[in-house]
Amino acid sequence: MFLPSTRKEMAVLGWEQLDVILVSGDAYIDSSFIGVAVIGKLLVREGFRVGIIAQPDPASEDIKRLGEPLLFWGISGGSVDSMVANRTASNKRRKSDDYTPGGQNTRRPDRAVLAYANLIRRHFKQTVPLVLGGIEASLRRIAHYDYWDNRVRRSILFDAKADFLLYGMAEKAVVELATALRDTKDPRKIRGLCYAAQEPTADALVLPDHQKVSGDTKAFSEMFASFYANNDPLTASPLAQKQDSRFLIHNPPQLPLTSQELDQIHALEFERALHPFDAQRGQVKALQTIRFALTTHRGCYGECNFCAIAVHQGRTIQERSQASILAEARAIAAHPDFKGMVHDVGGPTANMFGFECRKKLTKGACRDKRCLFPNICPSLRVDHGPLIELLQQLRKIRGIKKIAIASGIRYDLILADSKNGQTYLKELVRHHVSGQLKIAPEHTDPDVLTAMGKPTSEGLLKFRDLFMRLTRDEGLKQFLTYYLIAAHPGCTQNHMEKLRQFCQKKLHILPRQVQLFTPTPCTWSTLMYWTKTNPWTGRPLFVEHNHPARERQKAALTGSSERNPSPKKGLPHRSPKKRRR
Repeated sequence: MFLPSTRKEMAVLGWEQLDVILVSGDAYIDSSFIGVAVIGKLLVREGFRVGIIAQPDPASEDIKRLGEPLLFWGISGGSVDSMVANRTASNKRRKSDDYTPGGQNTRRPDRAVLAYANLIRRHFKQTVPLVLGGIEASLRRIAHYDYWDNRVRRSILFDAKADFLLYGMAEKAVVELATALRDTKDPRKIRGLCYAAQEPTADALVLPDHQKVSGDTKAFSEMFASFYANNDPLTASPLAQKQDSRFLIHNPPQLPLTSQELDQIHALEFERALHPFDAQRGQVKALQTIRFALTTHRGCYGECNFCAIAVHQGRTIQERSQASILAEARAIAAHPDFKGMVHDVGGPTANMFGFECRKKLTKGACRDKRCLFPNICPSLRVDHGPLIELLQQLRKIRGIKKIAIASGIRYDLILADSKNGQTYLKELVRHHVSGQLKIAPEHTDPDVLTAMGKPTSEGLLKFRDLFMRLTRDEGLKQFLTYYLIAAHPGCTQNHMEKLRQFCQKKLHILPRQVQLFTPTPCTWSTLMYWTKTNPWTGRPLFVEHNHPARERQKAALTGSSERNPSPKKGLPHRSPKKRRR
């Protein structure tokens, strides 16, 4: 069933008042891919009455449509940070929104978490606690550089005047919080929770305060390094950071979910559809890609410097059991609207399913080195065998005609797996590529790749040759889609000119779309953008801040009608879809 979004639905359930009301910047899609849907279904399973208000109209009393909850308001900006959803890297307003009915970007306010918190306070003066969650709150939980304001902002908990903030995926934390509030117990020891206090806790590591890091880039770097080092659930200390007159208290993260716990989440019944209340305004584009897709795992140990997944989902892979994934696939195949195409089987990175560093699982992530950069750690025993078996079992399910791998893959992991890497790639080429396979080299210059935390281009060329050979062996016409980034810290116009030459001479393509680097909160690359410093060496780093110059970096690769009137023979143009980070 859908969670109620109207009083009529509450009446059908016999609910006069809700325990929790979730407010979201997205339309309400009832899917395991949508955070508020998962949180709501989990709370209902635990006996709480939950409703959802999606994209409330701030100009009306829409926020009052379900009344006032007994326990708390849960506020999320949606599946994407609202500033990323609404603004381009050049700070231009986006016209479309994949999570809004009808596709027009007219329903999600800038800084949606703050807007919804203010909206609730305006209509409910003395109300129950406001609890922030979702990616926007999670990545803005400490003092953070905001690209659109070009300054270091306070924790969003303080700007929203909220009572609590739950960071990360938050399934365990939200149930513990709801239970504590229902039982009138103190929730301040819950893992994955942030709150405000007059003094830091006795066991907290005190970070440089907001005022200091706002004007001192060195202090900002020290703060972020301490914050990042304390994000592993097995080793993290509590953190405290002064924000004006009070302290942000940041509890250690929740422990990773076990396979059984993750299976239970995905066993919740989802409608895989847009709620009828929202569907009155039109359909949402995002539903097309997630409706018949499968999540195999969460987390990422790639730790690319521009990506916030490690801070939000964690650096430890949490995977579902094969039985759970197959059960969901059978349910998809039985769905009356299913046409035979599974649109994805994966996670943040498709081929991280089935293996993890055993040391990390018992002792936590290493503080002095990474799993994949600059080279793959020997302790990470790469094995695509379990993923190969999973894909083979999925293909046997009656009603499934095609399974696409839409999540990006790490080609360095495939090359590192001497036992099953090539077999896995053969499986992809033969069964799971829909014309193009997505990979993300991001750049090819060694200095820029180092700043990004990405592997060298040698592996890219080796993988390209292997992919094309296997494709020819199968008698297929398939291609690689290369995701590339312009204007990343450390990248100059000259670097982009060299990248263009590489694409022409080595990859034999001229990409038509390139992503401009967008500094989003809580990433190393954003720290570099703000401080213009390499945080590991302390040396100055070139960073392009000028918008026209940033656009020129992009144009150096994509070309224009004036400088590139016609494509050269043998250089096909690719237009990769934009990625959400």
